[in-house]
Amino acid sequence: MASENAETHAPSAGEYIQHHLQHLQKNFDFESVKQTNIVDFSLFNLDSVFFSVVLGILGCFLLWNAARKATSGVPGRFQAAVEILSEMVENQAKGVIHNATSRKLISPLALTVFVWIFLMNAMDMLPVDLIPAIWHSVGPAMGFKDYMRVVPTADLSTTLGLSCSVLFVCLVYNIKIKGLGGWAHELIAAPFGDHWALWPVNFLMQMIEYLAKTVSHGMRLFGNMFAGELVFMLIALMGGGWALSATGVGLAIGHIIAGTVWTLFHILVITLQAFIFMMLTLIYTGQAHDAH
Repeated sequence: MASENAETHAPSAGEYIQHHLQHLQKNFDFESVKQTNIVDFSLFNLDSVFFSVVLGILGCFLLWNAARKATSGVPGRFQAAVEILSEMVENQAKGVIHNATSRKLISPLALTVFVWIFLMNAMDMLPVDLIPAIWHSVGPAMGFKDYMRVVPTADLSTTLGLSCSVLFVCLVYNIKIKGLGGWAHELIAAPFGDHWALWPVNFLMQMIEYLAKTVSHGMRLFGNMFAGELVFMLIALMGGGWALSATGVGLAIGHIIAGTVWTLFHILVITLQAFIFMMLTLIYTGQAHDAH
């Protein structure tokens, strides 16, 4: 009888996924709302903002703590790991950005981007129902909706926000290195040549290039992390199917095997995606130093 009641009240697979893919959304009056359009600047995803800020502070604290405790003697494991990571980023920056003055800002920026995105991606390694289950009891009691997503990089607004920030840095360096007039001339003179008849075509191509780089930069990270999160939900459904079925031994075995394999593979994914985003940040800012 208890099993029948559980099956009656349990959400379907579609309802489970839809619920887990819904963000905790607020408008700027801090009222609970739900997004209905693909683009809606009247609201924000509170869960993505919260976890992004918390993990950003954590990443900065870890780097600051490593720098504060750094010694010239034999380093500890944590200091050695940070030093290896910093050296890796600096070597990549030297290969792309030949201006030593620019690297004083861009290298730490790239390091921060890598650590921050890695931490946000790593939230996908938590059990998919752990924090949402806690929020199920705490959130409504505090007057919030019962929605909670914990992977900020599986939110398109987060990844596009990051890519737009990289675009802003690129524009700043374009003006800083080439001057406002030099960059404006490049917009109409490249890539097809400095002829008045080609100025509109050149300008259009430049705008398309900036737009394509920014959108693809954010979409690549979002697509990979969203797909990973969705796979974890499907694996969790296998465990739920076993819990609601007296004969679902195969689901239990499949849940354990699939969960273990995908978790091990996902460690590579979250690291690789952070590295790719960091490298593209270096490449795009490096391109801002090059004259056409």
